[in-house]
Amino acid sequence: MLLHLGSKPVLIASSVEAARDITKTHDHVWSNRPKSSIATGLSYGSKDVAFTPYGEYWRQIRSVSVLHLLSNKRVQSYRDVREEETSNMIEKIRQEYDSSNSVIDLRDLLSCMTNNIISRVATGRTYNEGESGIVVKALLEELLELLGIFNIGDYIPWLKWVNKITGLNTRVKKVAKDLDAFLESVIEERMIRNKKEEYSAGEAKDFVDILLEIQNGKETGFPLQRDSLKAILLVI
Repeated sequence: MLLHLGSKPVLIASSVEAARDITKTHDHVWSNRPKSSIATGLSYGSKDVAFTPYGEYWRQIRSVSVLHLLSNKRVQSYRDVREEETSNMIEKIRQEYDSSNSVIDLRDLLSCMTNNIISRVATGRTYNEGESGIVVKALLEELLELLGIFNIGDYIPWLKWVNKITGLNTRVKKVAKDLDAFLESVIEERMIRNKKEEYSAGEAKDFVDILLEIQNGKETGFPLQRDSLKAILLVI
């Protein structure tokens, strides 16, 4: 069944056979997501693996993500990080129970543990303490909120002026600018540190280090531009 959400056609697959044809047999035809102006503005012109159009560039950064960042060997190398953060969460649960002896809401604790694991794997550190932690948390919450907003201009182009009145365009530009400044600081900090010290043989490298190593294209066969590096980090 074909529907039109404004100017965007949407195909509804109502049988197993049709879904198989779309996702497997003819997957290259249906592989692109509808273009989102918000995602484009937040991900360096859709240079991340989630929103970039299907094609040679998508295949290149997918290869980087699958072979260099998310391979079984790489995932196993972060086992100590997962175990340490899980242990920290259990210790916090014990402390809260000992102090209050009441029911404990695990939502915040589980969220904090997950964020810490992802942050340490991606950047080598956590951002949940002090003023910097508050700023980063607020920035990521704003990012997630924007990605989930219904953008009328994407579906009815002649109404995109509404986004200027509601302030949506301004919000997207501000968050994109703040995210870029944050990611630049992470990369610059790592480049300065790597000039002064080297990883030990048994130490797991985080995603920033891995992406910086392959940026020149010696391992992948193509150069990884700075914006692409930041877009990959952002979507992860």
